[in-house]
Amino acid sequence: MKIINQIVDRRSIREYSEKPIEKEKLARIFEAGRLAPTAHNAQDWQIIIVTAPQVKNRLIDEASPKQAFLKQAPIILVACALNPDYILRCGHPAYLIDLAIVLEHIALQAVHEGLGTCWIGSFDESKAKSVLKIPENIRVVELMSLGYFDRLPAARERKPIQALFKWESW
Repeated sequence: MKIINQIVDRRSIREYSEKPIEKEKLARIFEAGRLAPTAHNAQDWQIIIVTAPQVKNRLIDEASPKQAFLKQAPIILVACALNPDYILRCGHPAYLIDLAIVLEHIALQAVHEGLGTCWIGSFDESKAKSVLKIPENIRVVELMSLGYFDRLPAARERKPIQALFKWESW
């Protein structure tokens, strides 16, 4: 399968089945994240894999109560930045870009494996840190659900290429 197929097929999944994820598939998904490029190849990130129902439910209830569908997902990935103070020469924090690449590698490999994900930015970082005992100097950047989907939503409409890309100058 060509990578464009995974890109086209990727959706934000909000309905999950209870089917467990095979260890071999998880290994490939995590390997895809591990291979993501990062600033200076530092890999200044860690992902907490939350599977225990009591931990997952507490995380969602306390840190992301408006995203109750996350409780259905067999896995919640909690993307953490180990070095949030590193700023790229362009002025942007490296961790935001690095973890976006890591999570999208994970999302695309999940599609390839027949699974779905959903990026979650709607959460309270301090409450997530409290539930998961994350040190104060670490940033929680994003949550991501992972699992087999019950229903694949229709593709969302996208702007045409001409509205998004410009040649040579603005």
